Amino acid sequence: MKLAYALCGSFCTHKKALDVLEVLSKHHDITPVFSEITAVTDTRFGTASELQEKVEYICKNKIVSTIKGAEEVITGGEFDAVIVSPCTGNTLAKIAGGITDSTVTMCVKAQLRNRRPVIIALATNDGLSANLFNIAMTLEKKNIFFTPFGQDNAFDKPSSLVCDFNLVQDTLEFALEGTQLQPLLL
Repeated sequence: MKLAYALCGSFCTHKKALDVLEVLSKHHDITPVFSEITAVTDTRFGTASELQEKVEYICKNKIVSTIKGAEEVITGGEFDAVIVSPCTGNTLAKIAGGITDSTVTMCVKAQLRNRRPVIIALATNDGLSANLFNIAMTLEKKNIFFTPFGQDNAFDKPSSLVCDFNLVQDTLEFALEGTQLQPLLL
């Protein structure tokens, strides 16, 4: 199976997203995609260059990190699915609103144009506040499937929602059949 795996800037969840990527890469041809922020930002979780090196090693493919590159690579319709993992609230808002001004949103747009599945592995601190509307809007879109999610720290960060990264592969399998993995809310 041919997949695109897009990483957005929820840096604290990159380790979990990379664990999923490693499992998927053993069985699938994966093209990695970085958001503009992910491609250049050094954080307490590591440097951008370390992350790039690790992802390219896992996938054995070069990272797509420009809108032009995303359009060229995804538009051909060869991808069975696009996985956005992690998907930040900012990226989700753009997907919900049809805004295509980044590498990741171009991947999503191109995949949806090809009528193929997009899997959202959400990680956002404002999922139960500013981004709740965008979750609802995106849930209604055809060919978009969410990895089941819930509050990751209800008392200290009551609006924060993070998916169960262990369910990304199951979400992919269901999405390929046109079905949302349930239960969606954990």
